[in-house]
Amino acid sequence: MDTSETSRHAIDEVDLLLANARLRDELEPYRDESIDDPSIARMSLRTENEYLASMLAWERAPALPIANWFAPAMELPTPDSLDDETLSQVLRQAIARLYSQKVVLRFTDHLSDRELYKIVYRDILQCCEKKVELPGKFLEWRCIEDNDTWLRYYADAIERRRFQEEHDVDLPAAETPGYKRNLPG
Repeated sequence: MDTSETSRHAIDEVDLLLANARLRDELEPYRDESIDDPSIARMSLRTENEYLASMLAWERAPALPIANWFAPAMELPTPDSLDDETLSQVLRQAIARLYSQKVVLRFTDHLSDRELYKIVYRDILQCCEKKVELPGKFLEWRCIEDNDTWLRYYADAIERRRFQEEHDVDLPAAETPGYKRNLPG
């Protein structure tokens, strides 16, 4: 390294240390064991700062119904008021809008459009969640309610065997989900 590179590296390191101290000071009112997690010691200073910044963003984020993450608030017609074709169109639009606010739906291929729409309408939009604004971070909504559904449609052979060994239960037959979707995220 030449002298200018060494100076620049030292300045970057000082900036990272100052940012780390500021983040730790700002996190002090929220202090718990996650800040003192020993795994932080294995992180680079840059990674630790990203981790601390994400914790601070989480602590400061407001908890709002997901519908209120939109301006104006996202409102959908009741599922019973829509025919199948219109419901499918409104569902696709709703999923795209959710994605625009960094909400990603997972494990949806076992649900019909109407079943998925009801989950969006009844559960997702009404759920209070912290709206955290961090690059590359998404709220993942898993559209399964029980282990049987996951085991039946989504778990691979290794996951199924591991689950069976850990819980000593009979597994449901593996099936291919009936509604293949290509969702954003």
